[in-house]
Amino acid sequence: MRLLVRQFSTTRRVLSHIGSAPIKYTSEVQIEHANEQFSLTDSRYFDKTTLKVTGPLGNRTMPIEPYVKLAFNEPARAGSEHELVVSVADSTMKKQRQMWGTTRALINNCVIGVTEGFSATLRFVGVGYRAAIEKDKLVLRLGYSHPITMDIPQGLNVSVPVPTRVLVSGIDLQHVKLFAAKIRQWKKPEPYNQKGIFINDETIVKKDGKKK
Repeated sequence: MRLLVRQFSTTRRVLSHIGSAPIKYTSEVQIEHANEQFSLTDSRYFDKTTLKVTGPLGNRTMPIEPYVKLAFNEPARAGSEHELVVSVADSTMKKQRQMWGTTRALINNCVIGVTEGFSATLRFVGVGYRAAIEKDKLVLRLGYSHPITMDIPQGLNVSVPVPTRVLVSGIDLQHVKLFAAKIRQWKKPEPYNQKGIFINDETIVKKDGKKK
């Protein structure tokens, strides 16, 4: 009788490729890791410190886990980029490995946000579908019996270059994508006539209707 022996790997655990990649930024961006509590009212953040990122477009703050370590490397010569290296106290722990790459990605988004910003373009496809800015509110006309009025969140810029296009921009990627999704929610793209609100280069596969 042949015995099957399960082979266990003895190789070293692979570290986070995303987390270990340095974040590069220019001198117009200031990053400060303040040793202060991120929130005084929300118990979820009592043990987390505060990271402040400031740039030409504004400033962002985000919580840093106590086991996340940040190392700031000064540029080797004048005019070169600064570097921020993210690490964790114990990379063998699953939670710390997960947050390693996540934290690095969130910090990088902050840097991009305060320098370049984020944007989302919504396309209105359908007869009579259009949008407009009226009294600092976004007004959508999507074939319903009444127009839909949406408040524009603080920190976001919303413009309507043409009636069938809405441009949402801001320094916070999450807020930009969330508001774009809320607009899309009013008229999701449907596959039969391919009408609705599309975000960026979103496409939908056309389906044939029921044939009698």
